[in-house]
Amino acid sequence: MWAGVLDESSDETAGEESAGAGRQHNGRLGTPAPSTGAGEVELSVTTVGLAYAHPATGTWALSDGELFLQEAWFTAEYAERRKTVGLPPERTFATKPELGLQMTRTCGGAGVRRVQAGGLPFDLVACDDLYGKSREFRATLDGAQIQYAAEVPGTTQVYRQCPKVGVPRRRHKRGKPPTRLQVRSRQVPHEGRALARSGQVVWQRSAVRRTERGQLIADFSVLPVWTLTQTMQVRRAWLVTRRDTCTHRQVRCDAGRLTYVLLNAPEMTPAATLIERSCWRYFTERTYQDAKSELGWADLQARKYRAWEHHMALTAAATWFVAGVKLEWREAYPRDPELARQFELEVLPALSTANVRDLLQAALPLPQLTPERARDMVATHLVNRARSTASRLRTQRFYEDSG
Repeated sequence: MWAGVLDESSDETAGEESAGAGRQHNGRLGTPAPSTGAGEVELSVTTVGLAYAHPATGTWALSDGELFLQEAWFTAEYAERRKTVGLPPERTFATKPELGLQMTRTCGGAGVRRVQAGGLPFDLVACDDLYGKSREFRATLDGAQIQYAAEVPGTTQVYRQCPKVGVPRRRHKRGKPPTRLQVRSRQVPHEGRALARSGQVVWQRSAVRRTERGQLIADFSVLPVWTLTQTMQVRRAWLVTRRDTCTHRQVRCDAGRLTYVLLNAPEMTPAATLIERSCWRYFTERTYQDAKSELGWADLQARKYRAWEHHMALTAAATWFVAGVKLEWREAYPRDPELARQFELEVLPALSTANVRDLLQAALPLPQLTPERARDMVATHLVNRARSTASRLRTQRFYEDSG
């Protein structure tokens, strides 16, 4: 099953003259925002990106992206700056969720429909709560028959039973008759965080995924719920709540932290499937980490909008090349079960982006490494990762057995 993972990424910039530059939220650095007291605000350039992931094979790549432009960029004061950076005249202000839902190439945006039209069909869109809290965003995906796994704030209101919506009857002869839709049944909405702390949920412990620090384990609850769109349409969904927990002292985690994910999966979807899909936003973090740390995405030093487009395209192409090498390596060199037993691991480490970079250095016209040296470096790196993972798992089992 393929997933499209929508998220934004910000990079610090030195000057205000670069396309898209402005003081905005940057999760990697900065000082708390004065309006909310949370998050970071710094002079940055922000990209709304769509990663393309295949969780079964652990493969991910960057498929599309669009430069986010704050409202100030479309004011009269910025007219000369727009001309200087070469901003297309058809560009208009759009929020990050709106960029994620753009329908055509001419309108721009990291478009869900645009990626599908380009030959990259996927089964589900995952996103964080910046997008998931938008009822219009979720309703648009639902209306397009695209499944989503959208994180939402803990204050999101849901119904435990299907509410009846209608126009209330007129109670007085004077005045205009009511026309707005309202919830007419006695169902009361609940906040997600209130449900998580009530006795209405049943928690089950589940392994999120294997990591090189051991199994990542959390508690989950799965509830069928109903939500309302902005136009008061009733939509059935699943609310998956995740409660992080530490299984041993060696793994750093935010024990007790709650995460809420709404999914519009079919009614008969198994709970295990819902839990798995609720964690797929992880792949965009890996995509952006590889792109920035190994492939130079964060190294752009240019002012023009066209330069940003070229850099974005080259970064995306590089992630696809790496993904292709990983898949070819997976097929050509199956993991040795005997070696896994020696390391006491269920699954040996997979080829990383850093490994592909080392192999590529040996294949370049002016290689910095010989093919033999590159193979030795990759093998050493994979063995060290396997040993590290085995050590973490032994420690994890020790603390689990000791209670």
